[in-house]
Amino acid sequence: MRADGHRSFWWLLALALLLLGAGIGLRDPWPADEPRFALVAKQMVDSGQWLFPHRGNELYSDKPPMFMWMQAAAATLTGSWRVGFLLPSLLSGLLTLTLLYDLARRLHGRRVALLAAATLLFTLQFGFQVRSAQIDGTLLGIMTLACYGLLRHLLLGRDPRWLWLGCFAAGIGTITKGVAFLALLLLPLAWLGRRLRWQGLAASSRGGPGQAAGAVLAFTGAVSLWLLPMLLAVWRSGDPVYQAYAQDILLGQTASRYLEPTHHLHPPWYYLGVIATLWLPAALALPWAVPHWWRGWRRGRRPARVWLPLTFAVLVVCFFSLSGGKRDVYILPALPMLVLALAPLLPALLRRLSVQRTLYAFATLLALALTAGSLYALLGEAPFAARMRELRGMDPWHITLTMGLIGLLALGVFRPRRGAYALAGTLAGIWLVYGFWAYPVINDSRSARGVMQKAGALIGPDSELGLLGWKEQNLLMADRPATVFGFLAPRAEQELAAVAWLKENPGKRWVLAQELSLRTCFLVERTTVVGESNRRRWYLANAEALRDACLPHSEEAKKRHKVAWH
Repeated sequence: MRADGHRSFWWLLALALLLLGAGIGLRDPWPADEPRFALVAKQMVDSGQWLFPHRGNELYSDKPPMFMWMQAAAATLTGSWRVGFLLPSLLSGLLTLTLLYDLARRLHGRRVALLAAATLLFTLQFGFQVRSAQIDGTLLGIMTLACYGLLRHLLLGRDPRWLWLGCFAAGIGTITKGVAFLALLLLPLAWLGRRLRWQGLAASSRGGPGQAAGAVLAFTGAVSLWLLPMLLAVWRSGDPVYQAYAQDILLGQTASRYLEPTHHLHPPWYYLGVIATLWLPAALALPWAVPHWWRGWRRGRRPARVWLPLTFAVLVVCFFSLSGGKRDVYILPALPMLVLALAPLLPALLRRLSVQRTLYAFATLLALALTAGSLYALLGEAPFAARMRELRGMDPWHITLTMGLIGLLALGVFRPRRGAYALAGTLAGIWLVYGFWAYPVINDSRSARGVMQKAGALIGPDSELGLLGWKEQNLLMADRPATVFGFLAPRAEQELAAVAWLKENPGKRWVLAQELSLRTCFLVERTTVVGESNRRRWYLANAEALRDACLPHSEEAKKRHKVAWH
């Protein structure tokens, strides 16, 4: 029985590797975030400067460097950036599934653990984020490791080693993305749980001063692996640029960004919509689970193995709801804990015909939407199909039609009484087609590889390329070392610097830019259209396209910039 249980999980993990790893190596980084992190990681490898990340010729202070270190290490070990930039997220997803399974097995048994891991695997946001190369997919695994260590200590008896591991992982997560310290909230929640008479908390988990000191040292020691060398280097340099970097990454990108956000602004209830959509199908269990939890609470049945992960998940959602700036990925670390709280209910829920029919209905909706929408675009030449062709330079409808047909096949094989299998088959088909077919087809358009290759062919192998008003994917995909004129620097200064650079060697130098960046100092009609990528049209300009009156630092150029940018 034990061997069969483990064998089933290994089969599930193999399926997860297939679904989450489908297409790895077949695409380049895609916006919005992937090219930025991959570029920073690549510049670390190329320059040997690992402590202070750079984006082009400017310091990059938006995030600590841990995730970029992981990408750089993965690319170095595999010898491929196409594999390396996605590998940390993939390994993080597999780690998350393994930790969830093992913790649920220890708390609830093997069958429950297997269902919990399968539920997480087929939850939409989990599958999407683990297949991407944003920080949040990797942070998920680190925070789950932190929660795993703390929960083993709090629920499965005194073992300070698990406490210290959890705190250390929380520290590593903090130098990956600052919000990882939230994993430590499990400790005060356990203290509160004792006062609320939660059953099952380890009586000896309170520990003594030595245990608490070890936890503090584990967390601060992990954070210090990056923080102390960085601060020491800043102090020794005395450079105001590096001082500004330290101030921004420690304050501007943490407290200021949380308290005074300037983008991704959403109302307080925003995450309710995220849970109701991106956390499907796990969220479909909530209409049955919430009344069950409420009845148990009123009757005094408050098992800590349910309420500790559940209140942690709720607290994480509430924490991010209090900030005006919200993105769906912020609450992703709460998802495995919600699934862990749901785990003991899953066997009974899946025996209910109403639950199976609900899952079947969800699979039907996905399959019909993909099939009908694709057929409408292919046969009816709908306006939205024309817009897709204009924006992306391609028609994806044969790909989405195949996804829909696979879903319909799964619906035919598995009837409503086996709705979970029908949904799993539908989602598996979507992920496999997306990875093995869609990745290589849409890569040139999404990644800027096509535009940058065409730009290189147009200017020839011996010319120099400059990037003006560029995006990270342009520099990352350039076929040669490219000159940049800043990224966050005022655009007027960048354009004047580009003009001066062109004039230094007018016969050999070209600038790639969007039309907005060319209006002030260039005659757009004398430039060459390269192509479109991510809904942006790019142009090549050389010295012959310069306006006669546009010179670096000239008053007329400054006036033109004032009109163009303000």
